[in-house]
Amino acid sequence: MGSAPNPGELTELTQPSFDEFQHQTSLMTGCTLMWKELSDHISSLEANLMRQSEALKRKIEALDSETKTSLDSLKKRELSIDDSVKIAVNRVELLKKDALKTLNDDNPDGEVDNGDGLLQILKSTCLRMEAKEFWNFVSGRKKDIELLREKIPEALSECIDPAKFVMEAISEVFPVDKRGNERGNDLGWACVLVLESLIPAVVDPVIGKSRMLITRSVKEKAKEIAETWKRSLEERGGIDNVKTPDVHTFFQHLITFGIVNEEELDLYRRLVIGSAWRKQMPKLAVLLGLGDKMPDMIEELISKGQQLDAVHFTYEVGLVDRFPPVPLLKAFLKDAKKAASSILEDPNYAGRAAQLAARKEQSALRAVMKCIEEYKLEAELPPENLKKRLEQLEKTKTEKRKPATVPANKRTRASNGGPMPPAKAGRSTNAYVSSFAAPPSIVRSPSHPQYPAA
Repeated sequence: MGSAPNPGELTELTQPSFDEFQHQTSLMTGCTLMWKELSDHISSLEANLMRQSEALKRKIEALDSETKTSLDSLKKRELSIDDSVKIAVNRVELLKKDALKTLNDDNPDGEVDNGDGLLQILKSTCLRMEAKEFWNFVSGRKKDIELLREKIPEALSECIDPAKFVMEAISEVFPVDKRGNERGNDLGWACVLVLESLIPAVVDPVIGKSRMLITRSVKEKAKEIAETWKRSLEERGGIDNVKTPDVHTFFQHLITFGIVNEEELDLYRRLVIGSAWRKQMPKLAVLLGLGDKMPDMIEELISKGQQLDAVHFTYEVGLVDRFPPVPLLKAFLKDAKKAASSILEDPNYAGRAAQLAARKEQSALRAVMKCIEEYKLEAELPPENLKKRLEQLEKTKTEKRKPATVPANKRTRASNGGPMPPAKAGRSTNAYVSSFAAPPSIVRSPSHPQYPAA
């Protein structure tokens, strides 16, 4: 048996390896970094979960609030049905009595030139449900459009069924113009006016615009009319060639009868772009549900050189910060000046090139100045320089129109030095013809003022 080592005796110590120590240190460092990384990742997950939880909580609260609002609105609508029906029945009875009274009165009082007289005639046709007479009266008084805009809603409220009455009234020209040879007289303004005036007449008297008093059968008829108009687009030359008043009437028809179709937003978009210069188009586009597509539409207008139209659209939907108006207006003026220069260089315009070019630039200047005034952009784009340029173009135009001064008591010889014509030659249809070759003449358009030759 071996003896136990003596504690007091020195023994040989095992020397640790440096490589082993370095390896252990590396492992400890790796573990520490991994632990910190995992800890940060877990903290990030917890924070992300908290954010999602808060967002979900807010959405649930918003959904609960919307649900409560919707339920309250539905309850209010349900409770208001009886009151609305009662009001409608009483109104029908009253209108029935007024209609019977009007039938016995063939000569309604009031002068047409007077506002009250005009209203009396409109009410008479509405009470009698004489849609054709109503239409002929309205379409023949374009000079009184503002007075009609004021009086027609009140007159339509006298109808037993205003929505049906309006559809019958405009059926001569919408959805298809049936006038034959009289199509040259555009009556789109009258259609839009009557359709706009219908809205106040069909608003629910209890809960307002959120419910229109239009029967289901009338709404279905309105949808059929819209489909007929769309089918007739090919006859009108397609979407790109359809007349703007027709487009405006179509849009107002959809909005008035509440038959906008979300599946046809692309069609609406193309029609709006094609008629973007119409003042009402930005507002109509919003009412048609194209608000989300506005940025793309504005960019398309800019790419087509319709910067002025783009400005109106930006203000309608509040995208002024994204599409600043002043650079757009400057670009519009620059393009107009380029177009005027192109007209001057085009040999096809001959003698009237200067006038057409000046008219092009004048039109652009006036439009931009009106836009500056409308949106209060004087500080960013002072209109003084534009006014000076406009006055300069007007002055040049006036100077070119001045005729050459000729003494009244002398007859001048021809410019080529030929013999002087007889005194009566100017009044004769067969004027004296010189035996010398006549100087070359410049043929100018008779529809524009003549400019003195050089």
